[in-house]
Amino acid sequence: MSILFPAPRVSITAWLLFAMTWMLAGNAVADDATIELLWPQGAPRAKGTTDNDKPNVAITLPDPKSATGAAVVVCPGGGYGGLAMGHEGRDIAEWLRSQGIAAFVLKYRHRNMGYGHPTPMEDAQRAVRFARANAEKYKIDPRRIGVLGFSAGGHLASTVGTHFDQGDSNAKDSIDRVSCRPDFLILVYPVISLNTQYVHKGSRDNLLGPNPDPQLLASLSNETQVTRDTPPTFLVHTGGDAAVAAENSVLFYLALRKAGVPVEMHIYEKGGHGFGLAPNDPVLSTWPAHCIAWLKGRNFLSK
Repeated sequence: MSILFPAPRVSITAWLLFAMTWMLAGNAVADDATIELLWPQGAPRAKGTTDNDKPNVAITLPDPKSATGAAVVVCPGGGYGGLAMGHEGRDIAEWLRSQGIAAFVLKYRHRNMGYGHPTPMEDAQRAVRFARANAEKYKIDPRRIGVLGFSAGGHLASTVGTHFDQGDSNAKDSIDRVSCRPDFLILVYPVISLNTQYVHKGSRDNLLGPNPDPQLLASLSNETQVTRDTPPTFLVHTGGDAAVAAENSVLFYLALRKAGVPVEMHIYEKGGHGFGLAPNDPVLSTWPAHCIAWLKGRNFLSK
């Protein structure tokens, strides 16, 4: 593993390129994906009844002959102001399917839909509960459900991995009775810290507003929330990331190490932000294979 720490400053040009990547990514899902509302009777905190008020998951299942039983909730990035549903959604679902993994691509509510914290977190927690509660239906193992997040979606994934509960046994909704703790995390160029010099200000402001409460800010700076119960984690970043500094992944890695949580990190010397599977980069495109090897090594892909 080679590590090169980038300067924490983010230029206006880098931020504009970052934002355009998300906005131009589209909202595509796999042609054969099944769309399921997370709350068919209406989502909590909904401000209306449009599609933007109805979080859902696009479910793509592998061929039964190659299915491993593992499942992943995918959180596309977008700075908590958009969703990169193409290269961080549909493309990821197809990759997971090719590896025998069921994909649940999450359309979570965000600032440009009129929502800030805690709504994205609640949507992601619900997606994990939904997959686990429907494990028999989708032929997945309820003990092998992970969350994969990119950029701000990586912050969301790390939030679910550090802010979870075991479910409410007295809940009327059967889905709310099951745990929302992921069994593993995959974080790709993630936003992690919200109160250090490495913060991605656009994501923080979209999530919490321009003047967040200091205690809330601290509680969502997820490197400070790691415990021994945080799920095993796989991290990917680049030293050349000018939008979200690689120190975000490093801080989370160190916190996991201190807590005794299994973790693997790959920081590539060269590369930018928002590369997804990086199909056109011979170096960055190796991260998916490293990730699959890690999942196999942790026995998450055992049939």
